[in-house]
Amino acid sequence: MNRDARNSESSHEGDTISRNAVFAFAAQMSTAAFTAVLTVFLTRQLGPAGFGTFALAVSVTGLVLRPAAGGTTQAAARFIAERHGDVTAVTGVLGMALRTRLLTASAIAVALFALAGPISDLYNAPELAWPLRGAAIAFFGQSLLLFARSVFSALRRTSQTFSLVISESAVEFTASITLVLISSSATSAAFGRAVGYVFGAVLGVILLGRLLGTSPLFRAGRSPVGRREFMRYAGAMLIVSGAGSLFSYLDTLLIGAFLSTTAVGIYAAPLRLTAFVGYPASALAQGVAPRMARHPDEPPRLAALERAIGYIVMLQAGVVAFLGVWADPIVRLTLGSEFSESAEVIRALTPFVLLASVTSLLSSPLDYAGEGRRRIPIVIAAVVLNAGIDVVLIPEMGILGAAIGTDVAYTVYAGSHLWVCHRVLGLPLKPLATTAARALLAAGVMAAILALVGTESLSALEWLVGLPVAGAAFVATLLVTRALSQREIRALIRFPAKAFRGG
Repeated sequence: MNRDARNSESSHEGDTISRNAVFAFAAQMSTAAFTAVLTVFLTRQLGPAGFGTFALAVSVTGLVLRPAAGGTTQAAARFIAERHGDVTAVTGVLGMALRTRLLTASAIAVALFALAGPISDLYNAPELAWPLRGAAIAFFGQSLLLFARSVFSALRRTSQTFSLVISESAVEFTASITLVLISSSATSAAFGRAVGYVFGAVLGVILLGRLLGTSPLFRAGRSPVGRREFMRYAGAMLIVSGAGSLFSYLDTLLIGAFLSTTAVGIYAAPLRLTAFVGYPASALAQGVAPRMARHPDEPPRLAALERAIGYIVMLQAGVVAFLGVWADPIVRLTLGSEFSESAEVIRALTPFVLLASVTSLLSSPLDYAGEGRRRIPIVIAAVVLNAGIDVVLIPEMGILGAAIGTDVAYTVYAGSHLWVCHRVLGLPLKPLATTAARALLAAGVMAAILALVGTESLSALEWLVGLPVAGAAFVATLLVTRALSQREIRALIRFPAKAFRGG
């Protein structure tokens, strides 16, 4: 089939917002299941010190993961979304962006591998060197995998992401467990991660070629976006991504510097375990955010964005109540008694859990709308604030000082993004404030019921009865306060099945 024929096809129109959101959520929950089981396995096999070494190695490479793209992921997603439906233009942009991504990812991975020894010396932890080398290889694969996932979202084809994520997670899970069983070390865990991500990177490029009908590397054609324009926006997103990446890993790195790898493990384990609570917001963002691009034939879908944020505020309010009250039982059930201090970390970070999910629905639309530059002062201010609080509080309060720094900085980060979305995109604030107030009231009711059931050690019966009863009370409060209607609940229940059918 020639390129002109492909351009005339309607099959490149993409899927609906609901279908994309459901497939994105299915992909995230699938990888969350693998991650949760793998995290429990690694914490129990490696212990706090071994898992802390592994987590620190992942944090060091994660620090440069997003900056390594040079902003090309966000820039590619924006320009592809703006030209959605024009396969010739899309493949041209993709080819230019992917070649740039390969170059930067390879160079940084090699540098990280070579600097593993000196970095481990900085932390006075020689056992960190080989886990860092494994993490450097994983970094290369993860960088390309995330690029492919972002392109699928811009093309409104997250069903492809689902296949990609399932395959990568299964390979990483199998390789990590096999290697750790052979040798119970952080190095084995890091190289198992590397196997999974390199496999995922190769598969991602193959799936992109199959979707577009041409190789994104060798037959992409000329890009309709000039390299100067592309790199200008990519440069702005590089600053945002770099500061955002530092923000994500700052606590872990400073805990490792001020305290120990064991403290890193105590802090990082519950974060990895509870990462899935942000997946609904991320899934909705993948469905809604591409519709905020400045497409010549489609106006921004602001109403869809407003509804998505409202639903996430309600959902995360309930999650925060669950995590805050039952932190101790959650840690005992999943991580074991060695990680008992992690319960306090979960409680301390509940504001962050709520705000992080909402912010994912505020930041992506700005990137797709070409307004990513407005995020630069916000993310830099958040990093500086978080670092300042951490440096003061970690030596005095330990890992809880890092949690406080994250909460305060993320409050500024989330609030600033909300204001920019209001001023630039026209997002209304009053309805969202009303929804938030009603959701927090419902969360208070849920928390009270959970506290009555117990807050420390729970029996199987208390787990099976307490959570459904508290959840029902939460939903009932949302209905009474009119945050949700019965019609909306019925629609949300039918939502996954309808989306899978293509509705």
